[in-house]
Amino acid sequence: MANRIAELRQVRAQRISEARQLLDAATAAQRELTGEERTAWEAAMADEARLHDQIDTEERTARAEATLGTFDRMAEDEARSGKPGHRFQARSLQALNGGAAAAEWRTLLGTMNPELRQAWSQYMFTGEKRALQVDLDTAGGFLVTPLQVVDQLIKAIDDQVFIRQHATVLAVPNADSLGVPTLDADPADADWTAELATGNEDSTMAFGRRELHPHPLAKRLKISRTLLRKVPNSEGLAMQRLGYKFGITQEKNFLTGNGSNQPLGVFTASNYGISTSRDVATGNSATAIAMAGLINAKYALKAAYWSRARWIFHRDAVKQISLLRDESGGAGTGQFLWYPSVRDGEPDRLLGLPMDVSEYAPNTFTSGLYVGILGDFSNYWIADSLALEMQRLVELYATTNQVALIGRMESDGMPTLEEAFVRVKLG
Repeated sequence: MANRIAELRQVRAQRISEARQLLDAATAAQRELTGEERTAWEAAMADEARLHDQIDTEERTARAEATLGTFDRMAEDEARSGKPGHRFQARSLQALNGGAAAAEWRTLLGTMNPELRQAWSQYMFTGEKRALQVDLDTAGGFLVTPLQVVDQLIKAIDDQVFIRQHATVLAVPNADSLGVPTLDADPADADWTAELATGNEDSTMAFGRRELHPHPLAKRLKISRTLLRKVPNSEGLAMQRLGYKFGITQEKNFLTGNGSNQPLGVFTASNYGISTSRDVATGNSATAIAMAGLINAKYALKAAYWSRARWIFHRDAVKQISLLRDESGGAGTGQFLWYPSVRDGEPDRLLGLPMDVSEYAPNTFTSGLYVGILGDFSNYWIADSLALEMQRLVELYATTNQVALIGRMESDGMPTLEEAFVRVKLG
């Protein structure tokens, strides 16, 4: 798998190099691309986008495969030590390691014994219902997900959602909401004064408060009994697909959600999140991103945030950006602003800062619309009231030889410090 990913990265780098050679040749001759050159450039960039997605898919698959067999390894570890060996890996669950007695998590922790975990695995593969009564609702056919599956599902969400990877994620199992203190206004500058004086009393500093209310999120997945019986590791496949569905929904709302019974997105102008005062359009045209617009956006963000800041664009925006050069030394002599990654684990970079490419970022290039964002996403807070459960529906789909799995969680999110973000807007 590692060799395959490395080969794909090399091919992607080659296609990008070919596209740039076409641009360099036209620039050296002080002309536009010919029709044939334009077609070749478009083909190279289309291949680059396809390879970028393929690399991402291969890496996600490798991570999913790495989780297979986890139950067996855990059982062996527990047999040797005589006690459960699980530790949370997802950030939103790490805070619960020392507080496992919370009522909301008692049921999940009860599933950690090997017998119940074996029953879960048996059910996932064959649909067989074991004669166990602990955590099993015999009337409704309800089965709580083992804790390891919960953790792996959250890891899948982390992998698939850019903002969640870099945001501040908080577990809120015991409250209806999470209060977020905000600094609405800084104090005024200090006063030069005499030795025994204290300066003028400040009247400008102001605090505010916002609340995160975790909202229900659910997805139903139907699985063929034949698939569960015949395909090895169907348990991991079902987990990965549910994680994908939960992750994509959150990605969309962390970016463009309106905050009404859903997260407030970073591309939604709001006084409760990022207001229009953090929009930068100067330097961009009405239909395209320009070098000056990107430079203005970067320097609208305080340098203190640069070490953790990253860009988010749609691939259509990246296609425009890939053509931009620093022309300060004369036409055709400057360096490209965008540097594609050629190493595993390294993101592409723009103006020296890492860049993520999301299919759910805005990509309509019209005057007054957002086309990208730069920010320190640790200042985007996510509150998870994660009553994650897996419910099986057996009789409802018996005529089609299927079993339905319903996954549920509760989550909310919003930007908490607007000065840590800058949105790129068309002029």
